Amino acid sequence: MKKYASKAAAFVLALIRRTVEAFKKGDKLLLLLCIVTTAFGCLIISSATRYTGSFQFVIIQILAAAGGVFLYALVSSVDADFISEHRTGLVAICCFTLLLLIPFGTDIGSGNKSWLDLPILPFYVQPAEICKIFYILITASVMNAQKNRISHPKSVIRIVAYMVLIVGLNMVLSGDAGVSLIFVFIFIGMTWAGGVNILWFAVAAGAIALMIPVLWPYLPEYQRGRFEVLFNPNLDPLGIDERYHTVRSLRSLTGGGMTGQGLFQGHRTQNGALNAQHTDYIFSAIGEELGYVGCIFVLVLMALIIGRCIYVGCRSSDYMRRMICFGAASALIFQVMINVGMCIGVMPVIGLTLPFISYGGSSILSLYAMLGLVSGVYARPKATSHERYIRPPL
Repeated sequence: MKKYASKAAAFVLALIRRTVEAFKKGDKLLLLLCIVTTAFGCLIISSATRYTGSFQFVIIQILAAAGGVFLYALVSSVDADFISEHRTGLVAICCFTLLLLIPFGTDIGSGNKSWLDLPILPFYVQPAEICKIFYILITASVMNAQKNRISHPKSVIRIVAYMVLIVGLNMVLSGDAGVSLIFVFIFIGMTWAGGVNILWFAVAAGAIALMIPVLWPYLPEYQRGRFEVLFNPNLDPLGIDERYHTVRSLRSLTGGGMTGQGLFQGHRTQNGALNAQHTDYIFSAIGEELGYVGCIFVLVLMALIIGRCIYVGCRSSDYMRRMICFGAASALIFQVMINVGMCIGVMPVIGLTLPFISYGGSSILSLYAMLGLVSGVYARPKATSHERYIRPPL
């Protein structure tokens, strides 16, 4: 027993030592940007949830951020080559994590069974957030193996197959189209940056255009309404049905003018009049209390984080590492674009949070872990697998 205890202690010490070393070599600027954005988000969450009389949301967010910083350093210490060599294991982990939705799935009032209520944990976990990180690694690994013939039909089919597997499994088990679309956008961003021929994108766009009329009648009525309201100004003009959330969001967003009504002073925010004002519609709460200046500040922070991911990717001479960085940037771009677009009424309401700003413990943890991959690329911009063995030709 003492033997196993000593081995476990040695493993933990080695893990801590490697994590500290990775923290020293990792991208501290990216981490600083994440921490600043998270701190600002905690301030907004505190204001948006003040009407509840509880500090629970802020405390959970701060604890998640602390755990996220540790995950950032820990993931930074893992060699991307080592992870990619175990692609099959990553796919198995993704499938197993999503399959846990069958016995432990819950909707926590969101309408989608996309959360895990595990008896051993005191909080809910969104498996798609975990799978998002592994999916970036899987796609980068597959693309790296096929990089010399990236536009060949067999290569494209192989890349698409992994995306269809993860997206299909998540849609069937959770029904969460919003989160599923993140995987699709990561796929688009990585394949575009990875050099897949533009003709494939044209073929995909044509296929989607042909499928829409066929699939449209099978969509639930509420989902059709979310898209129709974007193109039909005569649909629900009073804002009591399909346009309900958008109308309320715009009232808060535009109610602050240029500089806002003041932090903790927003008339609608402080009365809890805006649905999900600490999660999906937190951008509207920012607009009311801090005005357009606050909204622009948030967008600048997000642009700096995304730009840093792209910079680290361009800085690396290794194809797979570049794809990892571009995958992380693609995920952030999509979430920001959808969340902000949803708040201003130009995107459908699909329930995606604003990265680092919106409340969500599992979201914060996954974001820091995902950007830990980027930090690992910053620390090791070149492949190191040749130091272990010569990779056989694929």
